[in-house]
Amino acid sequence: MSDSGRRISLFALKRLAPRLRAHRPALAGAGICLLLSTAIGLVFPLVVRYLMDAAFGDGDAALLGAIALGLLGLFALQGLFNFGETYWLGATGERVVTRLRDELFSKLVGLSPGFHAGRASGELTSRLASDCSTLQQIMGHQIAELVRQILFLVGALVLLTFLHWQLMLTTLAVAPIVVLAGFALGRLLRRRSTEVQDRLAEAHAVADEAFGQIEIVQSFVRERWERARYRAGIDAALEAALSRAIVRAVLFGVLTVVAFGGIVIVLWQGGRLVLADQITAGQLVSFLLYAFSVAAAIMALASLWGSYQEAQGAARRVFDMLDIESTIVEPAAPSSLAGHGPPEIAFDAVSFRYGETEPWALEEIDATIAPGEVVALVGPSGAGKTTFASLIPRFWDVTRGGVRVRGVDVRECALAELRSRIGVVPQDHPLFAGTIAENIAYARPDAHHAAIEAAAAAAHAREFIERLPDGYETMVGERGVRLSGGQRQRIAIARVLLKEPEILILDEATSGLDAESEALVEEALQAASVGRTTVIIAHRLRTVRRADRLLVLDRGRLVDIGPHDVLIDRCALYRRLYEGQQLA
Repeated sequence: MSDSGRRISLFALKRLAPRLRAHRPALAGAGICLLLSTAIGLVFPLVVRYLMDAAFGDGDAALLGAIALGLLGLFALQGLFNFGETYWLGATGERVVTRLRDELFSKLVGLSPGFHAGRASGELTSRLASDCSTLQQIMGHQIAELVRQILFLVGALVLLTFLHWQLMLTTLAVAPIVVLAGFALGRLLRRRSTEVQDRLAEAHAVADEAFGQIEIVQSFVRERWERARYRAGIDAALEAALSRAIVRAVLFGVLTVVAFGGIVIVLWQGGRLVLADQITAGQLVSFLLYAFSVAAAIMALASLWGSYQEAQGAARRVFDMLDIESTIVEPAAPSSLAGHGPPEIAFDAVSFRYGETEPWALEEIDATIAPGEVVALVGPSGAGKTTFASLIPRFWDVTRGGVRVRGVDVRECALAELRSRIGVVPQDHPLFAGTIAENIAYARPDAHHAAIEAAAAAAHAREFIERLPDGYETMVGERGVRLSGGQRQRIAIARVLLKEPEILILDEATSGLDAESEALVEEALQAASVGRTTVIIAHRLRTVRRADRLLVLDRGRLVDIGPHDVLIDRCALYRRLYEGQQLA
């Protein structure tokens, strides 16, 4: 095997080994139990030799009974050792995988929106679930079984050498064929297994997307199409799995023929030695048991090698994600944003694009938002409004220029401090699958119920919450589907109000609402903007008249700045947009 092949074959063990160090006492206990259990297994054929000779040679019934009782005692001890080994290894594997899942989730949830924009959520949950479970099998079973079979193989060969070295050479002659077949087919098995996991992850991503947009799927009567998409995904996984099954079947078919064919030869050769009175029948039985142990160990090692190769793909995917470096890097020595009152926000010659080959989303933006000012971002679709707002909480880093809050570049601030001062009310007002109280308290999990009620009242949500049978303990369902759009939006506003941010970003928070809900939400937003520096992403221009100033964007460039009354006369683009919506 090439050096690169060896590096790949040891990848999973190398990455898992550091996570096992904290469990050394349990692993030591499991290792001792494993050694003692294996030792008993290796002693068994020797005891059988004396049992057989006592039965067929000496005819000593007392000795036969004593040997049988001794064997029962040995098996009882072996059962105890197997219990200790299985428990300690199983518990260690579960603990390590639990921590690994936690580490992977922490990594994924901390990566920038840019990473998640390019990944399906179903793929990520597949890494957390199935791939981590595959790694658990390595730690909880396969490593111990690998050591056990190696000990059986070496121990049986050593004892065979003492019993009859010529028969040992006959037994060992099949080993090179088994090893070569295991390595050659094992590498092919790894590739097939990786392909299966990739196809399953793609199918899971399709299912996750369909479940997340189930109302859209059903309203467009696309259930059959979604079924076809998912079926295509799992059929591709099935095709890869069948290919893997063929490779595995060939592997074990070859190993079975070679390993047990060798035993037949040993049996034939040993039978001739018994006929020639060179060994006893008990010695032959003992030798056959050791030969079976060697064959079984070689078969098991080949099986474990195949399983380990299957786990290689899972390990690569999990640890490759753990190795991803976030594009949003915490500063080594962060600057503080300490201050009182709403802060100033400044864009200094800001240019931004989502990738090196992408067009510019923003170009040379110079703008200052005064402390406590309400500014609306207006412009046609694709003008860069959402991009502009997303640079403030540093969901993305500017390509050129800088964004400053209280005179401090946001790249020099600790992310937690920066984002704790910013409240975002998104356009699609998503909620979590919990109670209303839990959703409002998401901003401050330690908040008292009175503070939650006060935030709900300020967001004009208390009226409908108290009419619900379970009040604040009402379950909202996945993404809040049990509530209306206006109700979800008011809860989202209450969540932000409970956070008490210094900067408020509103992404057209009243879009898609009925007139009554829109009026209530608009009133809540006006109250929320008081005493805060507020940025409104405006799609419907009638909502921006309350803004102190408007920033008109077009194709990533800042076209004009000013209040509504000035821009309606001075800015042709703004006037066209405004009048077009008034006539609509």
